[in-house]
Amino acid sequence: MGVYFDELDNLQIDVLREIGNIGSGNAATALAKMLNKKVNMDVPQVKVLQFQEVSDILGGAEIPVVGLLLSVTGDISGSIMFIIENEAAGILVNILMGRPLDEAITFDEIEVSALKEIGNILAGSYLSALSTLTNLNILPSVPELAIDMAGAIISVPAIEFGKLGDSVLFIETEFSEGSTKVVGNFFLVPDIDSYEVLLKALGVAD
Repeated sequence: MGVYFDELDNLQIDVLREIGNIGSGNAATALAKMLNKKVNMDVPQVKVLQFQEVSDILGGAEIPVVGLLLSVTGDISGSIMFIIENEAAGILVNILMGRPLDEAITFDEIEVSALKEIGNILAGSYLSALSTLTNLNILPSVPELAIDMAGAIISVPAIEFGKLGDSVLFIETEFSEGSTKVVGNFFLVPDIDSYEVLLKALGVAD
């Protein structure tokens, strides 16, 4: 019998929460280095969700977002998503490019390239934490970026995730630079065999 995120007890959730804490800390450090600014973070929220709850937690299916999707291979396989609202994505790009924070962005080629780089660094921060805590070899693919409504973005991986498992590890982190705040949403969906590999590596599988 396999092990699934939605069957975990409090101790197991605490271990996954630690991945969220370390991953978010890594992400804040990486973001600060990339933006050349001091970046703080709030304590991340770590939850296990059913996949159909994802668009609700993002604020509804019609919220415009930027989504980065990566496949994961190595000792575990599956997919990860990093999603931020369009406005937050614009703020990050403007900071990176030294522009006024409220300058409108058009998601042209340069801005999309910058977002891919930001998303890649942030997603890599969480995967690095996961790899460190589990001693598993976890390799991310080149990210695919989509700009659309939340419901549309998650519908693409949802088709694939439906084959993998219904439960998702969700980590929400609020990053701040001065009075500017950006919320990042990280989702990990291992394939069915990888749930057990992951939890055994964390020492929490039954």
